Amino acid sequence: MSTGELACTYATLILADEGIPITAEKIATLLKAANVECESYWPGLFAKLAEKKNIEDLIMNVGVSGAAAAVDAPAVAGSAAAAAPAVEEKKEETKEEESDDDFVSGLFD
Repeated sequence: MSTGELACTYATLILADEGIPITAEKIATLLKAANVECESYWPGLFAKLAEKKNIEDLIMNVGVSGAAAAVDAPAVAGSAAAAAPAVEEKKEETKEEESDDDFVSGLFD
């Protein structure tokens, strides 16, 4: 993440926290006050995001996807166990390839 992008994130959070409408001009003003330079398109992108999504809802729902993943953990563990044999087979193939390389390098020594 670039410095400008991070600064726009903080500016958006500041504006949302203060209850000020989030616009590209206000984000750019905060960046200028903080002496941060960024590409000219970042404030506009963050302002468009704020138009489509409620920033406070985004902040409040940050952990929701993590909690949903914890509920599905047993299902994931079962699928991981099924995938384990495939990984072991691939390791065996790699060992065979390595042995071929050893043979070839032995010819030219």
